Amino acid sequence: MKKYGVVFSLLLVFALAFSAGAAEISVGMITDVGGVNDQSFNQSAWEGLQRAEKELGVKVSYIESRQDADYGPNLETMLDAGTDLIWGIGFKMADAALEAATNNTDQKYAVIDFEWEETPDNLIGVIFKAEEASFLVGYIAAKMTQTGKVGFLGGMSFPVIWGFEYGFRAGVAYGNKDVEILSQYAESFTDAAKGKSIANSMYQQGADIVFHAAGGVGDGLIEAAKEQGKWAIGVDRDQNYLAPDNVLTSAMKRVDNAMYNVAKELTEGVWNGGRTLSYGLAEGGVDIAPTSSKHVPADLLEEVEAVKAKIIAGEIVVPYSEETFKNAVEVK
Repeated sequence: MKKYGVVFSLLLVFALAFSAGAAEISVGMITDVGGVNDQSFNQSAWEGLQRAEKELGVKVSYIESRQDADYGPNLETMLDAGTDLIWGIGFKMADAALEAATNNTDQKYAVIDFEWEETPDNLIGVIFKAEEASFLVGYIAAKMTQTGKVGFLGGMSFPVIWGFEYGFRAGVAYGNKDVEILSQYAESFTDAAKGKSIANSMYQQGADIVFHAAGGVGDGLIEAAKEQGKWAIGVDRDQNYLAPDNVLTSAMKRVDNAMYNVAKELTEGVWNGGRTLSYGLAEGGVDIAPTSSKHVPADLLEEVEAVKAKIIAGEIVVPYSEETFKNAVEVK
């Protein structure tokens, strides 16, 4: 009994030491102007940190940015708080984060949705092959439209959003090259009223399915879909809960997994800075929403799985920009 008691005591000490070590690690995030409850990637990022808090004992926090000018000061505030790893959520924070990392070489930083040509050792970039999930929802839209016309609603015209648009365009063309695509950018990620106005216009022009990559602007699209009895396709998170009868599917970007994975590495004493993490279908970083089965027929979902396998195998190379879309070779 004495021997077992000693062993148990040692195990308890090790367990407490591990727990204490994890608890000492703090991870914070600075949202972009969408805020932490944007129903999109900021919220997904925070959910990833909440999971890290629950499962790993990591201390987590966030600061919301109200305008672009807040990014630098908010990064400084998080630095002054002694946070071990500071995340910038969204490509619009890339410049401020790079400047902060350059000026504070002992501080760890990471940014969602950006890749640098040269990345400092104390900085990590995370990108997602959102075009791959967009291809899949485009394929679904092409197969399910009753009018032969679908729409894409973008937030602001940046390379990250182009990936959604041209992946979607390619997926629609792969599903049915005769389907017409309407496209418009709101030049905002927060103006839901403008999103609703654009969506209503697209529906009035005959589109019966509209996909958005527009953050909070997409809330207006989903509201319009509910009012007009049309389909919306969500983005970043599974957005079916916002309108269970009108959100057909969503192109998910698992920002939460990326946030959690980097936090987990920190608890294990691992920091692989100076790199870019890339998450696509093969890495489980993007996909269609699990609620797709509510409205998408089973036989079509089987087709989607076959298309997904071709993308992972490299048989279909999904475009992510106007140039790559124009140069894409049709794969049959």
